[in-house]
Amino acid sequence: LIMWKSLLNIFISLVFLFFIGSVVFLVSAPQLGQKPSGADLQRMEHSPHYKQGQFPHMTYSDLKVSFGDKIKFLKILLIGVKDGKPTEKLPSAFLGENAVSLDPFLTWFGHSTFLYEVAGKKILFDPMLTDNASPLGFGVKRYDYDLPVRVEDFPYLDYVIVSHDHYDHLDYKTVQFLTSKVGKFLVPLGIGSHLKSWGVPAQNIVEFDWGDEYVSDSLTVTAVQSRHYSGRTVNDRLKTLWAAWIIEGSDTKIFFGGDSGYFDGFAKHGKEYGPFDLTLLDAGQYDDLWATSHMTPEQSVQAHRDLGGRVYMPIHWSAFTLAAHPWTEPVERALVAARQYDIDIITPGIGERFHVKKERPQKAWWRTVGGADAVEN
Repeated sequence: LIMWKSLLNIFISLVFLFFIGSVVFLVSAPQLGQKPSGADLQRMEHSPHYKQGQFPHMTYSDLKVSFGDKIKFLKILLIGVKDGKPTEKLPSAFLGENAVSLDPFLTWFGHSTFLYEVAGKKILFDPMLTDNASPLGFGVKRYDYDLPVRVEDFPYLDYVIVSHDHYDHLDYKTVQFLTSKVGKFLVPLGIGSHLKSWGVPAQNIVEFDWGDEYVSDSLTVTAVQSRHYSGRTVNDRLKTLWAAWIIEGSDTKIFFGGDSGYFDGFAKHGKEYGPFDLTLLDAGQYDDLWATSHMTPEQSVQAHRDLGGRVYMPIHWSAFTLAAHPWTEPVERALVAARQYDIDIITPGIGERFHVKKERPQKAWWRTVGGADAVEN
């Protein structure tokens, strides 16, 4: 009995030490980022969208999550869902060295990370190129596939554009690797504080409010409203801004939606800035728990129509499991919805570099992968 009591005390002590260590780690971990303060906070306070110490979400319904809903989401992360991820390695193409192109070329890295070449510039969207979309070295793990370019082998990037500060879109380790190779980071208000705490020089950061433009040579970059939220910890939700992005070259205009629920802003953006040669829109990781912050595939297709897009690409799938649906469901449902309206939809493979105005990659590559529902549409 004495031995069991001693073992129990040791176990309790170890659990307590683990808990204390975890708290200390999470408080001091650099990947959590840094809340805006000083001049950064003053700049945010001048935004008409900043009210009572935060950027208000358009509706709070999906932020008020019950305990039961939290348990459901935890089960998704820990146990998974049926057909929630591929059972074998995904195909991907290696992106070789390419000369700086005046023509618009796009390469998808899975989820919401893209390399866009236009007007002689290289632009990386939503830099997340490591294995885990979480503040820890485990958790939401990337599917098994080879990245088109290893993060440490990236060429010089003129710009890195960030839609918001969630871990599956802005990754501390990726930024650490890329900092010395990036001309400018273009980010929504407040995210500059994260970047500066990670070693990015302040002069290399440009922060945007909705409606702000950045013009350089023949390139115009504009941040516009999306319907989402922000936060990397439990106490910084809504403390930084989020945005969709419009990139206009001499003869090409694309719309990158980042993460967004469906709202009337898409129609407004279409009237003010459209039409677009290509729209890249959130179509995966949807659930009733966060219905106002992410779109279903059908809503994503409707957003493309609202924007006046010519070619549509569903994104936010094929890298991480963050919702209780099969991993290929987003693209399959998007195909059905797009064909109902005779929409020109593209489904490039990971690492497939294509000309935005001349090529239409449409191979259903995911149907050849184990764990995929190969239902023909």
